[in-house]
Amino acid sequence: MALGSVVAAVTALALLILIRFLYVVLWSGKLLHGKSQKTYSTLVILGSGGHTAEMLNLLSVLQKERFAPRFYVAAATDIMSLQKARVLEDSLVDVAGVSSGETAKYMQIYRSREVGQSYITSVWTTLVATAHALYIMIQLRPEVILCNGPGTCIPLCIIAFLFKVLGIRWSSIFYFTWRA
Repeated sequence: MALGSVVAAVTALALLILIRFLYVVLWSGKLLHGKSQKTYSTLVILGSGGHTAEMLNLLSVLQKERFAPRFYVAAATDIMSLQKARVLEDSLVDVAGVSSGETAKYMQIYRSREVGQSYITSVWTTLVATAHALYIMIQLRPEVILCNGPGTCIPLCIIAFLFKVLGIRWSSIFYFTWRA
């Protein structure tokens, strides 16, 4: 009798998780807040190569007062991306007279896989990167996530999706692609 109760409880739990998962997938693409004047804490994921330049081009036309505070995240081995983000934020100080220290924070995250790293050794580094991403997401709990494809965004976006399914935080993930 006890085994039947356990099986029924596990089945009910699995069904509830499946229903919540489907609910999140269905509602993820829809606007929830309409045209409110609310500000949204925003996680901006930068990547090496052209990813940072593309993201900064996007941010140059973003309504910065609506997306504040902004948290910039780049890979721990990528020094240039966060420097470029600081330059962008410092230029906003000149225009708006608002200190970027009030609206922007900068942090680094471990990479899941370095360029040229073997897939076998990347299993461990991916687990470490995911644990670090979980720590960052618990700390920040952003409402908006902006990304354009660097590998750094994968653990962060997966955790944001899991937070939605578990009801911890509903983050809207915006993935941008660029065409020439």
